[in-house]
Amino acid sequence: MPRTPRTPDATISTIHAEQQFRPQGFVMPRHHSHPYFELFYVEKGSARIVTDNDIYDLSPGDFLLIPPHEFHYTNYHSSDCKRSTVFFRDSDISPQLIAKMPGNESFFQHIRIFQVPHAYQPQVSEIIRQMATEERIDDEYAPFILQSMFNALMFLCRRHCMFYQDIPDNIHTTDRQLVTAARYISEHYMEQITTKDVANASGFSPNYLTRKFREATGLGIRQYLIFIRLQHAASELLSTRDSITQIAFRCGFTDSNYFKDVFKKNYGMSPSSYRNES
Repeated sequence: MPRTPRTPDATISTIHAEQQFRPQGFVMPRHHSHPYFELFYVEKGSARIVTDNDIYDLSPGDFLLIPPHEFHYTNYHSSDCKRSTVFFRDSDISPQLIAKMPGNESFFQHIRIFQVPHAYQPQVSEIIRQMATEERIDDEYAPFILQSMFNALMFLCRRHCMFYQDIPDNIHTTDRQLVTAARYISEHYMEQITTKDVANASGFSPNYLTRKFREATGLGIRQYLIFIRLQHAASELLSTRDSITQIAFRCGFTDSNYFKDVFKKNYGMSPSSYRNES
């Protein structure tokens, strides 16, 4: 019997792997996060992943490790893409694996990029293909086999991959002014900033920045600002007992009713329900 399909907002009960083809121009319907790790791998073509601070342009052989609850957005803007994804939980990371990764425990706490040398890319793709096949088998052995395959994948990467630790340097993107714009928004989201403010920080004119930013991320400046504000508001709903109105104002919203409406539109529930159910 096939396993229940993975959904972004749900937890997962075992390691999940999939391989998919995305045509040029395909975009995810919205920024999203999930309560488990995502290991994103480009087999052919290219993909762009946008997080709250950075833009990552990925090519064949590139892995991007995305920690739980990290909001991100994928855009296949420049070419068709064959991509693989592996989703896993904290409990799937063995002490032996932690001990071998760069930085040990800290490795899994941040977004990481690592590259598979060309000679080993077929082997990596085959391991993920086998994981995707095994994931569809519903018996008592599948979780253990998936765990073994996941360990083999990660140890293979540790043996052969080139790991980039200085993620803030944005070594995978040429759109440094767009990254500057995204960072400015992330640093000033609580203020009443305008597109002109962001443009001044990035060195673009407002109109040019708006067009380039939408091409790169699939969102306008205003939409991205709201996305960042919602991300911080969601975090504060879980980490503080402050009122919803206090959190809304602190995160840059000037109208608490508007905040509640846009929060429900993006998260599928009201702020109070999100706080109570998480």
